[in-house]
Amino acid sequence: MSEVDVIYEDNHLLVVNKPTKLATMGATGQPTLHSLGCDYIRRTCSKPGKVYLGIVSRLDSMTSGVIVLARTSKAASRLTPQFANHSGEGAKKTYLAVVAGRVEQQQGVLVDDVYKDDAAHRMRVAHHPRADAKEARLEFDVSGYERDSTLLKVKPLTGRKHQIRLQWSEAGFPILGDTKYGSERSWPTGIALHSWRLSIMHPTKKERLTFEAPVPEVWKSKLDSSLLGGR
Repeated sequence: MSEVDVIYEDNHLLVVNKPTKLATMGATGQPTLHSLGCDYIRRTCSKPGKVYLGIVSRLDSMTSGVIVLARTSKAASRLTPQFANHSGEGAKKTYLAVVAGRVEQQQGVLVDDVYKDDAAHRMRVAHHPRADAKEARLEFDVSGYERDSTLLKVKPLTGRKHQIRLQWSEAGFPILGDTKYGSERSWPTGIALHSWRLSIMHPTKKERLTFEAPVPEVWKSKLDSSLLGGR
């Protein structure tokens, strides 16, 4: 990949549709969303040399979808708190996920205490009190079923690392393709988790903006078109 798929841009924001298998930042010796975004700004804005592009939230490398980057330090300082607060004027995210099995409860909330297992490079659910555990909370709605799997809309209410992947695995419905969190079924690219919709307060205009990233083509080949509807 040498180009970024731009959904929206202005002097303060760069909103893109991230593909799977691309790290947001920090992948040594490989392109990242951050490095490709900087290249894009250099090229389109004729800015040679170093370019500022702030990371205010991340998507796992195997997750696709909409993500916002800050083009100024002022924008970054105003956006970062939004991703720590998912209520009120905070950022609001909606993911699409395909999980193994049939989730019969049509809507609800998952709540777990989670902690980092640094040695295993993953998150875990705390089944006993731990000083380092933090609450992870998400809302979900069932969108439909495809054979023995379920398409979900998931809204994280906290911003814990890997929380959607971990919480659905803990509930007995791992995300397809996510072998780290218990999936025994493959997915053609990455994992079946897509950052579909993102709503933020503009850092200078103080108005709410909502962005959507269309589902990857591979989803359309794996799921019935009636499930995806207009997504």
